[in-house]
Amino acid sequence: MTRCLTLSPNFLLESRALTNGAAAARARAMPCAMRPEEMESRDASPTGATVVVMRLYVAGGAPNSLKAIANLEAICKEYLQDSFELEIIDVLEFPLRAVADGVLVTPSLAKVSPSPAAKIVGDLSDRSNVLRALGITE
Repeated sequence: MTRCLTLSPNFLLESRALTNGAAAARARAMPCAMRPEEMESRDASPTGATVVVMRLYVAGGAPNSLKAIANLEAICKEYLQDSFELEIIDVLEFPLRAVADGVLVTPSLAKVSPSPAAKIVGDLSDRSNVLRALGITE
């Protein structure tokens, strides 16, 4: 089983560990509870709201990776509140996962569900582009 960070809306607190060192975040990393197919099939929360399922591929504590985490944190806090699931994958620790998922550049964000799927590369500072990829209207 692959170890990775599977984060929910509480990642707003947890992601601080990445800015203080990737080792701290890896120490708290837990095995993924769901296979990718299971994550893709989840498109609604128990309350009926649509859940946005995303994967963020980062390269350890690289500056652009940390910026991408911070930018995504702000977007999720403002627009998605409790309606998202985020899996952060460190490609330095899991290079085969990145290759299998077709990720060649970090940071990269993949929206898994709801359809249509979308990918965006970079530090996620272009907010309007990220919102469009996630299917969010301002």
